[in-house]
Amino acid sequence: MCMLLTSVSLLAQEKNDSILEVEKPTIEYSYQRATYEIADITISGADSYEDFVLIGFSGLSVGDKIEIPGEQITKALKRFWKQGLFSDVKISATKIEGDKVWLDIYLVQRPRISELVFQGLKKSEQEEIETKVGIAKGNQMTPNISDKAKTVIEKYFSEKGFHNAEVAVKQVDDSQHPGYVKVLIQVDKKEKTKVGKICITGNEALTHNQINRAMKKTNDNNILNMFRPKKFVTEEYENDKKAVIEKYNEIGYRDAYIVADSIVPNAEDPTRVDVHMHIHEGEKYYVRDIHWVGNTVYPYEYLNRVLNIKKGDVYNLKELNKRLNEDDDALSKLYTDQGYLFFSVDPVEVNVENDSIDFEMRMYEGRQATINSINIKGNTRVYEHVVRRELYTKPGQLYSQSDIMRSLRELAQMGHFDQENLVPDIQPNPEEGTVDITYQLETKSSDQIEFSLGWGATGLVGSLGLKFTNFAIQNLFNKKSYRIVPQGEGQTFSINARTNGVYYSSVSINFMEPWLGGKRPNSLSASIYFASQTRYSDRYYKAYQSLYDNYMTSYYAYGNTDYYQQLMESEADPDKYLRTLGISVGYGKRLRWPDDYFSFYAELSYQMYMMKDWPYLLVTDGFSHNLALNLQLSRSSIDNPIYTRRGSQFVLGLKITPPYSAIMGTKDAEFEQMSVSDRYRLVEYYKAKFSGKVFTPLTPDSKLVLMARAEFGYLGNYNKYTKSPFETFSMGGDGMSGYTSYSTEYVAMRGYQSGSLTPFDKVLGYNAGYLYNKYTLELRYPIALEQNATIWAHAFLEAGNCFSDIKDYNPFELKRSAGLGVRIFLPMFGLLGIDWGWGFDEINGSTSSGGSQFHFVLGQEL
Repeated sequence: MCMLLTSVSLLAQEKNDSILEVEKPTIEYSYQRATYEIADITISGADSYEDFVLIGFSGLSVGDKIEIPGEQITKALKRFWKQGLFSDVKISATKIEGDKVWLDIYLVQRPRISELVFQGLKKSEQEEIETKVGIAKGNQMTPNISDKAKTVIEKYFSEKGFHNAEVAVKQVDDSQHPGYVKVLIQVDKKEKTKVGKICITGNEALTHNQINRAMKKTNDNNILNMFRPKKFVTEEYENDKKAVIEKYNEIGYRDAYIVADSIVPNAEDPTRVDVHMHIHEGEKYYVRDIHWVGNTVYPYEYLNRVLNIKKGDVYNLKELNKRLNEDDDALSKLYTDQGYLFFSVDPVEVNVENDSIDFEMRMYEGRQATINSINIKGNTRVYEHVVRRELYTKPGQLYSQSDIMRSLRELAQMGHFDQENLVPDIQPNPEEGTVDITYQLETKSSDQIEFSLGWGATGLVGSLGLKFTNFAIQNLFNKKSYRIVPQGEGQTFSINARTNGVYYSSVSINFMEPWLGGKRPNSLSASIYFASQTRYSDRYYKAYQSLYDNYMTSYYAYGNTDYYQQLMESEADPDKYLRTLGISVGYGKRLRWPDDYFSFYAELSYQMYMMKDWPYLLVTDGFSHNLALNLQLSRSSIDNPIYTRRGSQFVLGLKITPPYSAIMGTKDAEFEQMSVSDRYRLVEYYKAKFSGKVFTPLTPDSKLVLMARAEFGYLGNYNKYTKSPFETFSMGGDGMSGYTSYSTEYVAMRGYQSGSLTPFDKVLGYNAGYLYNKYTLELRYPIALEQNATIWAHAFLEAGNCFSDIKDYNPFELKRSAGLGVRIFLPMFGLLGIDWGWGFDEINGSTSSGGSQFHFVLGQEL
């Protein structure tokens, strides 16, 4: 009798050797079916597996009664073949006595993998593909694994535009390891498939260029697509076809569709394909009526104002959905901010007549949801009450989407958590009308070792500081809270020291408590600092002073650096110095009006300047006292203090001293008879400053960001005899003075040397600025936004200038520059970076422009 089984045949023979043989592919049956009892089962050929495992897997057992030929043998064979681990499978009857049979299962194992070798790939491609193909050393190599690897690699390169890539997966016996093979994957990527031409027909409402721009990933060589990808990827092309229809829908063509499209080889270039597309646009539609159903909280007149889509507007489903659910002031946010977490609205086209559409807004308001619990997870850095006090969501309050977003912003502003992974887990309970909110936090270190270098009149100056942003002064005597210093309360403590070894040294200590008393966000800050500068050699001073003949600026003093540096190093006179001792105490308060992004800060500061034979200030000898009140009104709505994507920062400041001359009633004649030291013993002035920054995301993913900044500063005096030689502005360079005398404020201006835009003041006899303005446009794009490093590149345009008197001020007389740069924020070291800038305009007192300049950023923002 002859039987045909699926993919397997069985041959039974009873001869002198009594052998039953079953194997693949095909063997004929010669005898009638008979029933036998299995007396024993042996395994041969598979040395890597235990016999009992394979016997159990076969489904056959000693004592079983089987038919030969029969289904039991067939099923056993299929089980082994299905695993793909064996290249040959045979079941033989080694002995037959009466109704008993002795079986042997013969298996030939597929080889194992000893090494995986790639050919034709870059290292980065190899590393990425290796994680996808699923081929691991020590595993058996099966046809399924080989086919899968080939398919995965072909798809990988197809997605990158290599549609003609050829992939071969080969096995080579490993002579040093019997039973093992080396898997060789050979890839010939061929040329990348690019788009040649895009041919569009049937379009009238949209031009070819408008359709081309709507297709984000499938682009031809149009000059408008200069910086857009040209490769052809099938998946992206399908998405771009949908984008074209969406573009038509945005301008009212709701019935638009692509009648036919095709991809054909380019006649001139075999590595390119041409895209042909025929579009049916249909009619243009308009909104005729909007009817609200289900609204009880707000009247339809108010809902219409919020929706801001009027009768006669062009039909635009995308804009409609944005106004309903997506925009910052969308209608859904109006409800969710009032606790209506379960709110939904469904816009339904209830009537289409000619070119007009009637909408019915079917609303489900639901019940207001109350916050049941607030959970904090992942916080291992600060005490939990420090986190909770920053939250705008509290148990028992009505749910508010705005409060959640504001809470996330405040958590990011703390600097203790990774902003990229701040995602709230919102679990509503419709039956109870409650919601549980969990803030999943990923702790990051924000303590810093601050190191910076600067170049000033004293040469190279180094700065080393420690900044602890989770300090806890309450835990000074709690040893368990110490991590170098007591931590846990979110306070800031820093200490910084600067020196150039010979001429200059300073030290400062700062402390800030952001929540004074722990119940309200009122801050208390305090600082104390001391700086000392020693005068240069007389030879250097005379040479330096000679450069000021005919009111030449200090810019030229840096022109012959080597010569003047040698003079500086020749001697230092410790008895000729400028020393500054300062202390300040400040109090800050968050405001609720005009909105809760505003804050107010007041600081009382005192500085004592001690001069002895110091020729670089108007006051060369004696003591000067600077007691000032600094008031600041600021508003900050930025989303991230490091890489900001959106929001703004505005600061309006006023720093004033008592008008001593008016209080004492000092007359002009008395001023004229006073020595310079007596006149400036009590420093008087008023100083007004304004700075504003606006961050605007330019792409849907909010990565490409435009930062616009404006700054203004003015130092004024109460009368002409008390023009302050302190608190003046010095403009140009990276804004790092290299030393801090606390008598000058340094303003960065890239593309120009340090201090080179500071004007010469005839009254003081040296360079000093009393008014400046500065404008910046900076385009930023992130390279890495990781917890351990934030890196971005930017291009900038800057314009600004500095003036010695308000009478000389001309808002249009600006020094311009442009350049490129990169920033790296490392949690341990703070902000680092380098900028290259080109100054376009002439420097004060010079016929040459700023030219090419490099600026190093260490611990500060330019």
